[in-house]
Order: sequence, then C-alpha cells, then structure tokens
Amino acid sequence: MSRRVLVIEDNEQNLYLTEFLLTRHGFDVDIARTGGEGVAKAQTAKPDLILLDVQLPEMDGYEVAQTIRRHPELFSIPIVAVTSYAMPGDQEQALAAGCTGYIEKPINPENFIDQIEQFLV
Repeated sequence: MSRRVLVIEDNEQNLYLTEFLLTRHGFDVDIARTGGEGVAKAQTAKPDLILLDVQLPEMDGYEVAQTIRRHPELFSIPIVAVTSYAMPGDQEQALAAGCTGYIEKPINPENFIDQIEQFLV
C-alpha cells in the first residue's frame, strides 16, 4: 500500500527535490503551490502526511495549518513544517499553529525520508 503525501510549496526547486525524493521512495505525491490550494487538496486527497512550507502566497503556512486543523476529518493527519525559518521560536510557532513536526531547509536528501517517516508510524 502506497502512502500519499501532500506537498504545499511554492518554490519550484524545493518542490522538485521534495517530489523527486518522495516518488523515488514509493510515495504518491500531491502538490499545491498556494495555501488555499493546499487546504482544498488536503480535503479532497486525504493524504497520510502534509509537508508544509511556511512562506506561501495567499496565506502563510501557520494559517494553513490552523485551517486544516479546524476540519475534523483532517485533524489527525500529521503536518510537518518544512521551512527556512530557523530563528529561535519558529519551531514553537509552527507547533502552536497545529504542525506535528518541523524540518529546516535546506533539506538533506540523505536523511529527509527518515525524517518524515517518523511522522508516519
């Protein structure tokens, strides 16, 4: 059984790398390039995991996480913030917004899959 990941990311290079790594490891990948599109795709795709950039057009990742968490059918889906925000307090802000975890960019291709696997147990 393959696992479905929704990647909400607007940067094409980051999106390409993330999608490449996920598909190479057998994941089905859905893509959204804006926060609003990400919320809509989460509702229709019902992914096993959401990878969420914090800096997005329309609505930022914090607002996206909060919006997704308000939908009872999506509440249990792990949301992992994947962001270049690495200042003190950024991880706490992502978790307070409803994210399950936090991975700093740039992602490391050698351990990225291991990092996200911990949220899929």
